[in-house]
Amino acid sequence: MKVEIDSFSGYRIYPSKGKLFVRGDSKVFRFASSKNASLFRQRKNPRKIAWTQVYRRMHKKGITEEVAKKRSRRTVKHQRGIVGADLSAIAAKRNQTAAIRTQQRLAAITKAKTEKKEKESKKAKPARAPVSTAPRVSKQQMKGGKGGR
Repeated sequence: MKVEIDSFSGYRIYPSKGKLFVRGDSKVFRFASSKNASLFRQRKNPRKIAWTQVYRRMHKKGITEEVAKKRSRRTVKHQRGIVGADLSAIAAKRNQTAAIRTQQRLAAITKAKTEKKEKESKKAKPARAPVSTAPRVSKQQMKGGKGGR
């Protein structure tokens, strides 16, 4: 038994029931009742007529019992240590006050400055090689080529 579908309403049409309409471009339309055929001929939009299947599908009617709303999983936040510091060190830094942080920063800056001064004092400037008083000679002149004579 082949059951057709109404072209306008989306209802089922059982064998020996309904009407068949073939348009000029050979497209076939099946209607369950003269009401559907009449509304189709009036060029009514089935999406705007509340009792049609297309309308019900568009406005999500009658599907609540079939599909329950999907539950979304809550994201769980975890705290992990970073390469340079473990979790306890990170927590300790977070709980510090701004005053302590500025003191630590200043201490680190002064330490770095003193280390830099020590390095510079150790690296005392070496004495230059004695400068010769002989006249300067270019490579070209050494080879015996044309030079400034």
